[in-house]
Amino acid sequence: MCDDIRSEILQLKKKHNAIILAHNYVAYDIQDIADFVGDSLELSRKAQENHAETIVFCGVRFMAETAKILSPHARVLMPNTEAGCPMADMCSPEALRAYRESHPDHLIIAYVNTTAATKALVDICCTSGNAENLIRRLPAEQPKMFLPDKNLGANLNKKLGISMALWEGYCHVHHGLSLDTLKQAKAAHPEAEIIVHLECRPEIVDFADAALSTSGMLVYVANSAAKTFIIGTEEGMLHRLRKEHPDRTFIHVAPALSCRDMKMVTLQNVRDCLKYGTGEVALPQDIISDALRPIERMLALS
Repeated sequence: MCDDIRSEILQLKKKHNAIILAHNYVAYDIQDIADFVGDSLELSRKAQENHAETIVFCGVRFMAETAKILSPHARVLMPNTEAGCPMADMCSPEALRAYRESHPDHLIIAYVNTTAATKALVDICCTSGNAENLIRRLPAEQPKMFLPDKNLGANLNKKLGISMALWEGYCHVHHGLSLDTLKQAKAAHPEAEIIVHLECRPEIVDFADAALSTSGMLVYVANSAAKTFIIGTEEGMLHRLRKEHPDRTFIHVAPALSCRDMKMVTLQNVRDCLKYGTGEVALPQDIISDALRPIERMLALS
């Protein structure tokens, strides 16, 4: 049955001149049929470079919106429109407008894990991979608000010795990783290096050998002499790590580190959106234009 669906997806992809993008956290079988697997912004830029007529984004809503912002003339399809991001929803446009009105002097920095409507109101975007270098290049004297992830923001504050104001948002998957759990994994595998995501709480980052974006994790493993790694991020990342580094051992720190929304996308969803044209992402032109500006500022500084 799965083989039949995969075959149909490949036929439909060719028919519609489509490109399939899969985030590192989606189900393994989705990653395996994708043209590109990666971080959210990385994937949107791949689609932009390939000039695809149809983009099937296997991830959550803000990711598909970003693909639409960067490729406004393409048809962007979400295989499962119910797949959202609780952290992105923690910073609503209405709340951000109110903050801007009361803090007109603040530079607003938005993690890409935000909705298009929120991006349209900020000064500059960043990723977990480029945030540190980007913030170093911003005016040091200007007060800043970092949103929506308070953990990523706190880790940046500590690393850079600054004091950005932080929005009260977080990734429920990474925020839920406890230091006790990490210590237990290390005790069971003392030879292992610990790699966690920068969305984890600061005490987790302090205990780890490295705190990185998902793409940063791939680079770290490739350059490490270690053979065993404890991975503190969403469990979908282990599939890619194991495929690209079959000679290494990867231990997932906790089964609870799984994102329900990322796992909503199925092969049937991918087949159906290509077959019937369902799940198309539509954004108002003013949102596309306004949200593109902070992304372009980020790319210019990165």
